[in-house]
Order: sequence, then structure tokens, then C-alpha cells
Amino acid sequence: MPNRTKYSVEKIPGGYPRDRIFNPVSVAVMGVTQTPGTVPYDIFYNILASGYKGVLYPVAPGKRAISAVPAYRYLTDIEGEIDLAVIVYPARQCEKALEMCGQKGVKGVIIISAGFREVGPEGLRREQRIKEICAEYDISLVGPNCLGVINTDPKIMLNASFARQMPAEGRIAFLSQSGALCTAVLDYARSKNIGFSKFVSFGNKAGVTEMGLLDYLHQDEKTDVVLLYLEELRDGRALIETARRVTRGDNPKPILAIKSGRTSQGADAASSHTGSLAGEDAICEAIFSEAGIIRVTTIEELFDTAILLSSQPMPKGNRLAIVTNAGGPGVMATDAAVNAGLEIPRFQPETTKKLADALPAAANIKNPVDVIGDARSDRYESAISAVLDDPNVDQALVILTPQSMTDIEEIARGVVRVHEQTDKPMACSFIGAADVAVGVDILQDAHIPHYIMPEWACGAMADIQRIRKWRAQPVEADYQPPAVDRRAAAAIIDDLTADYLDEDQALAVLKAYGFPVPEYKLCRSADEAVEFAEKIGYPAVLRVVSPQIIHKFDVKGVALDLADAGCVRKAYDEMVAHVGRVVPEAEIKGILVRGMIPAGHEVILGAKHDAAFGATLMFGLGGLFVEIFRDVTFALAPITPAAAARMIHQVKAVKLLQGARGTEPADIAGIEDCLLRLSLLVTDFERIVELDINPLLVGPSGTGCSVADVRIRLSE
Repeated sequence: MPNRTKYSVEKIPGGYPRDRIFNPVSVAVMGVTQTPGTVPYDIFYNILASGYKGVLYPVAPGKRAISAVPAYRYLTDIEGEIDLAVIVYPARQCEKALEMCGQKGVKGVIIISAGFREVGPEGLRREQRIKEICAEYDISLVGPNCLGVINTDPKIMLNASFARQMPAEGRIAFLSQSGALCTAVLDYARSKNIGFSKFVSFGNKAGVTEMGLLDYLHQDEKTDVVLLYLEELRDGRALIETARRVTRGDNPKPILAIKSGRTSQGADAASSHTGSLAGEDAICEAIFSEAGIIRVTTIEELFDTAILLSSQPMPKGNRLAIVTNAGGPGVMATDAAVNAGLEIPRFQPETTKKLADALPAAANIKNPVDVIGDARSDRYESAISAVLDDPNVDQALVILTPQSMTDIEEIARGVVRVHEQTDKPMACSFIGAADVAVGVDILQDAHIPHYIMPEWACGAMADIQRIRKWRAQPVEADYQPPAVDRRAAAAIIDDLTADYLDEDQALAVLKAYGFPVPEYKLCRSADEAVEFAEKIGYPAVLRVVSPQIIHKFDVKGVALDLADAGCVRKAYDEMVAHVGRVVPEAEIKGILVRGMIPAGHEVILGAKHDAAFGATLMFGLGGLFVEIFRDVTFALAPITPAAAARMIHQVKAVKLLQGARGTEPADIAGIEDCLLRLSLLVTDFERIVELDINPLLVGPSGTGCSVADVRIRLSE
């Protein structure tokens, strides 16, 4: 038996050792059959045929041998220690097999079998039982209902999966919740000559989750980039905490992710804007943003970006030089780059002179550089070297269209020679298929990313800029939250049943948390309303308060811009009479009187308690605009000052707030303060299931904000 490696004592969430899964010295496959083309046989055969460096044991009751390897009736019949057990029994037998693993002292288990939570209540019961067994015996579990685990490290060579072939070695790790997608991804990657360091299908996540795997891969010397496919996200906060450790700080590694379910399913039946807009996809977008995870939409984009990250240095900026032998593709690439947020810089005079000296008069020596159609290798090399030497250039894209005089193979070799002499990232797009195939092979053998279309390269470069900007953000120090009166808010909230707060109650809660709430009073007579209006000054606003009336404007329950006592008295009497006629069942608790808030930018602040993600905040353009444009962004509470600032700057309307076309900037600092207070409020009170401050009226910079309307709904 080979010498046992020393396992890391570092633990994944749950306290389970990791390396027994990825670097096992011995593996037992439990439930092997002798029938090729079945999962139990193919799992065993794949481990055997992949060149696994450890010891492999088939556990196959009633069989003497599997593929000429002596078989065992029970796991406990095997002498010596087993690091990893791969269970391929039917689901109903997995509990017993897992118990046997625990008794044998096996610390790493992969359950390939389906038939658990994905099939209904009985399967969910089985899954809960295997969780209990894993906890009892301190077993690290991958699965169930998964494809398996692959480690391409030449020292291990483990293909504990039913994938058709062992992938090539590479610097990319792939984690997927979907086993079916894994097989397609492996086939796609093989066609593109893409290799992997680790490949994991984790299925139902009954044991090891994406968080534990991300932590492991962060320390894995064989991995530079992590790709992630998720079908469900159960713990957004844990993902943010884990991904931040991986994507920034010491030894940062990019995480690219696809999360299925982008289309709106409609949030829970909710009357608030926040409740209706805060669907799972919108919240996932916020989680990925706060975690530093780059979300992509397709498998192609996932790998377009991954191969650039895994083979090229990180660019120092977003300035791109383009070298092409055809004007049209150069212009298309320029448009794609600019639309993706990249900059096409001007060259320095020294670069322009180098290009003028090396290229014919008909060539274009501005960016994008057109070396024209008859260019051979020497012309390409001179142009690429010149632009990469320019201090204004951070990266280069080389485009080639195959023409009758184009020496594709030699040009590719010239690109490789330049690539070996520069520390700046490069990508190529040799447009075509059969004609350019030889050149593409040369580029890929030299680990120079190649894209069929230049626009795809620009998209990948834009994704990398998102990673660069994330890493450049300073790590926030602990901040002192604003002072609030939690006791005063609790005195209101704790005494109420599940329903909407009356407006005066909701305003009192906000006031306790330091929101800018103008002076108000709930009045129960016209005389009282006039008296208070005289006290605060005109113009005044009246608003009906009734548990049965949520949308006040619909029943003429709001009167604005009342100029004097006579107007207030008349509006009061007319409002009570009209509401009594159109909503006779309404209990009118009074009329809320407050001053007219000066005009300003209308924004919305919202919050929702989600069963999966907890307290979620929303910010966007408010008033009617939130219904029309839906220009909103989300974050998980609690947030930091930097996160509050990011929420504001992520909406398109931020340009209005910053002062578009010479208008005065709005008080963005005041909005940030309100977001931080809202974060504290919904973190402190889980009973707040929906909250809208819509609109929050924002004055010019330095003048503050005012809460114009608020709606709060409580759970039991």
C-alpha cells in the first residue's frame, strides 16, 4: 500500500476533513455491478481506467471480481483503512451502506444515487437520515444525486464519476449542482481543449456545500479560477462570507457563476413594491455582487472568461489595443469593447512612429490598428509589439481573417513569440473554422486564449475588469452604527398582531430609528387638525389613517398643499365623508396632519424578510417611477457604509441624483444614512416582512431627506 499522505486538519463547515474526498489513498466503490453501461459499473471502471494512483476496492455482493479486480461482499471485509467510499446502491440501501462506512471509519463519502429530496417526502426523509449518519460518524459527504468528483492532479488521477472521459489537467475548477449539466460541460471543454484541476458535482448538498468547496479550492495550489453552477441558493449570507475570503485579500481567486432561474417567478403575493420586485433572481444578483462573484449567463461566457483568467495576467486597467488585418472586424470589435465598458486609448507618439515605420502607408496606425489584408507575420509581430509596449495600453486583442495571402500558421507563431516577451494579457480571434484551425491549435498550445468572434473576447475582458475593480475596493474597517431607540420601536411592534401598521405607528417606528420624519399628529377632529396645522405652519397635508385602507390615493384619502385653516377644515370634513361613503367598512382612526415636504428627488427604500435569505434591502427611483422603470438594486442586511453607497451607484438613476446637465446634486449622503438605519431596523425586527418608504424625498446636497410615505407589514 502506498505511503499515507498527511491530511490537512482544516475543516469545512460541519467539521469534516476535506482531503479524503479529493486526495484519497484508497477508494471503495460500493454497489458495483458487472454490466458495462450502467452507473455502478462505469463509476468503478472510470476510477480504474483513469490511472488512479491509489488502491481501488470493488464492493459487490455475490461477485468474485469486477474487471479482474477481486471484489468484497461487505465494506467491512476490506483490511486496512478506506479514505473514500463511492456509494452507487439504490437510494433505499444507501442508509445501510453509509452506516457501514461510519463503522469502518471512512471519512469521505460520495453518494451518486438519486432518489432523495428531489423525489418527494420519502426521499427527503432518506436524505435527512443520511445527514444524521454523517454527523454521527464525522463523515464528509458529497451528494447525493450527483455525477461525482474528478481530480486531474497527476499524483492522484481520480475520476470518481460516471463522466464518459477523464478531462485534461488545467487550472480551472468546476462546481455544479447539476450532474446532467456536468456531462455536457465536460464534452464542451474537451472540444475547446480546456482542462480542469477539480470537477465536482455536489447534487443535493446534503453534506458538503458550495461554501465548503470554495474554501477548499481557495487553498488548492492547482486551482486559479473557480466556476460555479447553482440551481438553488440556500444560505446567501454564508456564500457572501465565504466568497469574499476567496475573491479578495490574500491569494485571491476569481469565482464565475451561473445561477439558473433568471426569469421572474413572481415574488410571494405582496402589495409592497419591495415584496413584488424582490424575486429570488434579484436577490441572487445582489448576493453575487456583494460576494465578488461574477455572474454570467451562458456556458460559453463562463469559459470565455475562465480561459482568459487562467492563462493570462490580470490587466492593470481597461485600455485595449486592437490589431487586425481587416477593417470591418476591427470596427466591430471596437464597438463591442466600448459597449462592454472597455477603453480604446490613443497611442503615445512613440508608438505611432513605430507603427508608421513598420506598416505600409495604406495601414491604419490609430487604434484599432489595421495592418491590412496582405499582412504577413513580420507586420503582425511589429504591430502587436508596438502597441503592447505603449504605456497607454493594458491588453491587446489580435484579429485575423483568412485571405489568400495570409500565412495563418506563421502569424500564429509570431503571436506566440510576442506573447512570450510581454507581461500584458493577450487574446486572439482568428475568424473562421477550417482555414484557421492550424493557427488556433498553435495559439491554444501556447495558452493564448482564442475566440471565434472578437466580441466574445471583449465580453471576457469586460468580466475581468469587474474582477479587477472588486479586488481594488478597500476592505472596510468596522464602523459604528448610528444611534437608534430600539426600545421605543419594540414598544410599538411587539404589541401588534400580523398586519400593516397604521401610518402614525409606522412613522413612530422610523422616528425611533432616526429617520428624517417631519413633525406629524394623528387628529380626530377638524378643530384638532387646524390647531396642529397652525402650529407647524402651512402648507399642510392630510392623510386618512385606517387599517382597511392601504392605498390612500385610490379613495381620495390624501389632501396636499393646504394653504390655510379654512382649507384644512374643509379637506378634513370632505375626506371623512368621502371615505365613509366609498369604504363604509373602514374604521377611520383619524386624519394624520403634517407639513408639505418641499419638492425633491423621489427614491424608494424597501425591505423584505425572505425565508431563504433573511432581511433584504431595496433601493431605487421612487414614486411612480418604481412601477414604470423598476430601476432598483438589492442587498442583504446588515450592510456597511460602502455597501449602502454601492446600492445607490448601481441604479441607472444615480446620474439624476449626482446632478445631470448642470442640475444641483441630491443629498446622497442622506440616502446612505437612511439605508444604514433601515438595515438596522429590519435586522433588529424579523417580524417586519415588508417595508416601503416610498417616496423618500431627497433635497439638494447637504439639506437632507424627508420620509413622505411609509408602509410596514408585520408577521405573527
